[in-house]
Amino acid sequence: MDKYEKLLLQILQGASDSNIAFNDLCHLLKKMGFIERIRGSHHIFRKDGIIEKVNLQRDGSKAKTYQVRQVRNIILKYNLGGAL
Repeated sequence: MDKYEKLLLQILQGASDSNIAFNDLCHLLKKMGFIERIRGSHHIFRKDGIIEKVNLQRDGSKAKTYQVRQVRNIILKYNLGGAL
């Protein structure tokens, strides 16, 4: 199991949403096929077939807790868990 599979499992379990590294979450989304666009402090991720856009911002070196929950909901809604 590589680093991003462990991160995906950690996100899906939802036990430590406040302890997800921002850069790791961005790399995970890119690895899942999302395209990143940066506007100021906002990192916006889009993917064909996904209606929602993912908007991430740093909270120090971590991702914001509510944004990790949003990513989890999108992964579950579109069944992206096996997309690595």
